[in-house]
Parts: sequence; structure tokens; C-alpha cells
Amino acid sequence: MQSQPETLGLWGIAVALAGGAMRGSIPYMFVSLGECLTEKSGKINLGMEVILLMGAVTAFGVSDVTGSPWLGVLAAALVGMTLGALHAWLTQQPSVNDVAAGIAMIIFGSGLAFFFGKRFVAPMAPQLPLIDLGSWSSAGAIRSALRISPLFFIGIALAFALHWIFTRTSWGLKVRAAGDDPQAARALGINVNRVRFIAITIGGALAAIGGAHLTLYFPGIWSEGISGGQGLMAVALVIFAQWSPRRCLAAALLFGGAQALGPSLQSLGVNGYYHLFNASPYLLTLGVMIATCTPHRRLAGMPGALGRK
Repeated sequence: MQSQPETLGLWGIAVALAGGAMRGSIPYMFVSLGECLTEKSGKINLGMEVILLMGAVTAFGVSDVTGSPWLGVLAAALVGMTLGALHAWLTQQPSVNDVAAGIAMIIFGSGLAFFFGKRFVAPMAPQLPLIDLGSWSSAGAIRSALRISPLFFIGIALAFALHWIFTRTSWGLKVRAAGDDPQAARALGINVNRVRFIAITIGGALAAIGGAHLTLYFPGIWSEGISGGQGLMAVALVIFAQWSPRRCLAAALLFGGAQALGPSLQSLGVNGYYHLFNASPYLLTLGVMIATCTPHRRLAGMPGALGRK
């Protein structure tokens, strides 16, 4: 076993990074798609971080009690819908700021998730079945690196489905109208509040499914720090992706690859600067925010009414 990393060499690093990028991209993918849908309607939901956490603990608990990880995913989605609906209701009240409401949800929801998750710190719940993309190889390390959750492929399908909805359906056009110019949308007879409520609620469900991945596959346990700020990073990811679902998919893979860089190199015997490599997603987020958030130009693809009533 000790000689395997040397045998794989650069090929092993490439395979480990590819598998790690696919695994690590799933929370980013689902949260960013949920946030993309939310922001397309003209609202911001910083509470995605706590929705990710609540999805993780709910999926873990339901899977542990029922023995069915897919029921855990469904329960997580329902909890995410509930929290999304709460955020939608709050942000449509007079004088309620989107960012302040999101921060309040993070504070309240984190405590709630930690409270319900206390009994689930030690055991491991039944995990989601895996798709073995490395069956062609006889190397155990490659087969292990390429065992991927089905949620990855579901996320890809959802990204293309959202793109189609935004560009080819009347409801998608209503979402875009509500996000770009709510006054004009109201003049056309569109119920902007209802459109936004539905968009934010569905966005919450998607984010919670990303949380289910954390406890039902990777890393597969519940702990209070399991999200690692991925819910907040996904908000930056949406800006980087210019509010495009398909670009969110590519950006999620980039962030997932950055997250996998440290563990992949360590598994191959590269231990120097390990903690610096583990900080790659946070450094990438900082770089994205510096590169995109300038006061001198409008961000490409940004909904016109984002952050306003």
C-alpha cells in the first residue's frame, strides 16, 4: 500500500483531483443553483449557509431512524423548503433587509441545527448508494476516487433544467422579470411577491439537498462545523458564474477541485503546506469577490432589482 502513490504518480494526482472535484462540487452545486434561482427573482438569501446545515442534520437523522438515505434527502428538501419560505416571507415584509434577514436566519438556524444534531455526533447513518466510475481500473485508489454520489448527476441535470426554465418557459420569464424590473413586471400583471416566494422556497429545497450530501456521502458524518462556510461561498460562486445555472455547474467543479487539492496531494505523500492547500476554497472565494465586486461597472448578468424591494 505504501508504494501505490509512487506508482500512480501524476496520473494518480489527476484522478484524485477529478474524483475529489466531483465529490466536493455537490454542495456548491446545489446551493449555488438554489441561490441562482433566488437571486434571479431579485432577492438574496445569505441564510443558505444554515439551510445547508439543517439539510445535513435532517438527512442524517431521518436516514439514521428510517434506514433509508433517500428518505433523508427528501426530508432535507422539505426542511429547506420550509426555511426558504420563512426567508421569503420575512424579506417581503415592509422595511426588512435581505442581508439582515439572512444573517438572522444564520444565527437562529445554526443554533437549531446544533441542538437537534447533538445526538448524531457519533454514529454514521445509512449512506447513499454510489456509482462506480472507476470500474475500468484495477487500482484500488482509482476505484475509490471515482466512486461518485448520484446527487452529482442529479445536480448536472438540474443545472440544465434551470437554464431551460429561465429561457424557454413562461414561469422562468416571470422570475427574470421580477428580478430585473419588478415595477414593470407588476404593470404586466405578474404577481411579483408570489413569483419570488416560489423561487426562494425552491431555492431553499435545492440548498438543503446539498447539505444531505455532506452527511450521507462526503464526509458522511454529522458535526457542527460540517458546512465549513460552503453555503456563504456559494453566494460568491453565483456572482462568479454571472447568474447562469450552467456556469454555476462549472464554478462548483472549480470550487470542488480547490477543496480536493489538499487531501489529494496528501494521499499521494505530499504533506508540505497541507493547511494552505486546504484553505484554497476560501482563497478562491476572496479572489472571486475582489475580481467581481468593483464599484465602477455593473456585473454581467446581474438582476436589476437584486437587493431592492
